[in-house]
Amino acid sequence: MGATAKLFWILTAFCFASAATYIIWNLADKEFGGKVEPVGTVALLLVGLLSALIAFYVGRVHSGQGGELPEDRVDANIDDGEAEQGFFSPWSWWPIMLGASTALMFLGLAVGNWLCFIAVALAAVSLVGLTYEYHRGYHAH
Repeated sequence: MGATAKLFWILTAFCFASAATYIIWNLADKEFGGKVEPVGTVALLLVGLLSALIAFYVGRVHSGQGGELPEDRVDANIDDGEAEQGFFSPWSWWPIMLGASTALMFLGLAVGNWLCFIAVALAAVSLVGLTYEYHRGYHAH
């Protein structure tokens, strides 16, 4: 995570330098009337602040974890970064139902709001089914 924090600090400096260049360029532009364009300036400053926030967080996590990640070591192999990514059920139909309810929600936003109510109910049932999949039936723990 140390390398990631350094990259985000570099991104922060780049965004603030870009914002300063953008402000100076707007002030020097005769067609724009020597005014600062607020939308681009605020966008660049907020991206810089967001990258600074991420860099600060990643740096604090890196200093608090007590050990180095394989990505931060020069002598690390690719196999050192392999880890358990989680447990996923290959036969589960609940993620498909969650995806379908999300698609129905976006369709409801585009076509008619009444579809959103059906999508929320379907998503709630699908989420409960996915969460409690291993608490009932053949695969109960």
